[in-house]
Amino acid sequence: MAPVTDIGEEMYALVERMYPLCRSITGDGVRATLDIVGEYIPLQRHEVPTGTQVLDWTVPQEWNIRDAYIADTAGHRVVDFAASSLHVLGYSVPVSATMPLAELREHLHTLPDRPNWVPYRTSYYQPEWGFCLAQATLDAMPDGEYEVRIDSTLADGHLTYAEHVVPGQVPDEVIVSCHVCHPSLANDNLAGIAVATFLARALGGHTPYYTYRFLFAPGTIGAITWLARNAERVDRVKHGLVLACAGDPGRLTYKQSRRGDAEIDRVMRHVLTASERPHRVNEFTPYGYDERQFCSPGFNLGVGSLTRTPYAGYPEYHTSADNLDFVSPEAMADTLAVCREAFTVLDRNRRYLNLSPYGEPQLGRRGLYDALGGRSDTKQAQMAMLWVLSLSDGEHSLLDVTERSGLPFDTVAAAADALHGAGLIKA
Repeated sequence: MAPVTDIGEEMYALVERMYPLCRSITGDGVRATLDIVGEYIPLQRHEVPTGTQVLDWTVPQEWNIRDAYIADTAGHRVVDFAASSLHVLGYSVPVSATMPLAELREHLHTLPDRPNWVPYRTSYYQPEWGFCLAQATLDAMPDGEYEVRIDSTLADGHLTYAEHVVPGQVPDEVIVSCHVCHPSLANDNLAGIAVATFLARALGGHTPYYTYRFLFAPGTIGAITWLARNAERVDRVKHGLVLACAGDPGRLTYKQSRRGDAEIDRVMRHVLTASERPHRVNEFTPYGYDERQFCSPGFNLGVGSLTRTPYAGYPEYHTSADNLDFVSPEAMADTLAVCREAFTVLDRNRRYLNLSPYGEPQLGRRGLYDALGGRSDTKQAQMAMLWVLSLSDGEHSLLDVTERSGLPFDTVAAAADALHGAGLIKA
């Protein structure tokens, strides 16, 4: 395994490659992004036609854009899509016209309180066109005529998403989801894509207990489409995690599932607390990323969300300031490390049954105490064995043992492995 710093740099390089691409909920930008991710992990791509009914939604027309600009009478491009994909209102219908600034203003979006930043705006389901620009740029535009052009198409096509599956020892699944619909926004959500990609690579280095399904899909409509197409098998999803805003300098934040007591909720709370990282655990709300689709009452899956600073929780959110300078290799490496720690606990968190429940079994004659000889934590390891035996009643998990005993999870899991090997407990 490469050092954490190297992995962080690799993830940052992936973000750099994806950053210039213009993504939306459909279109060639999504496909180009998945092409890049596909160089790191194999992907199964799905194309869902326009007009397909997906739960209460319908797959929209596909949007693609080639060029867009606002030019003054001298032909100078005051606003240029080629400089940043944020400059165009997402899903803008095509336009080619000349109009006075007073009329053009109705289609311009700025951030007056952040005069040098460009906002990110969309109009997915309402036909509209527009430009996003810095307030300082708008203030410098004199009255007069401007050439306005958006060379885009809205036509029947497809919604594209992709999956990567890491086969496990059991068919029960853990779903890891990230959205691939945002344009040049480094934290939201290119960092999430990078962490998901490298998490998939790490899990693929061995055979985990659960089967891990990674979903790379546009936000909202992508998750809804996946759920609609997998409704008959969604009961396989036992745990899940939505990754977003994974590279900013803020502390880690875990948003619990709608259920609040799902195993992933307990695991994430435990890992974040045990790691002594600065963090926050938030209650579920039906607003945010795609956890709200997976947790909708009809599905009610145990899916939480991991971010650093949550959506809308930092000034740079959905602006041009969410750029390559806002994310760091160190932050992405830290997010990846927490995911790996959490999934290690999730994978090992079994319920066991004590096969010698009447009285305390003799551990010495089975060589279990001898196996601990020379360990610096001998006493702790002995206590872990006793706690596992005491709570192996088929109802308590190893995480229950950890929380009740106050012992480290790794110590408890190692004790369970030893007891299982000696034939004293069974899963």
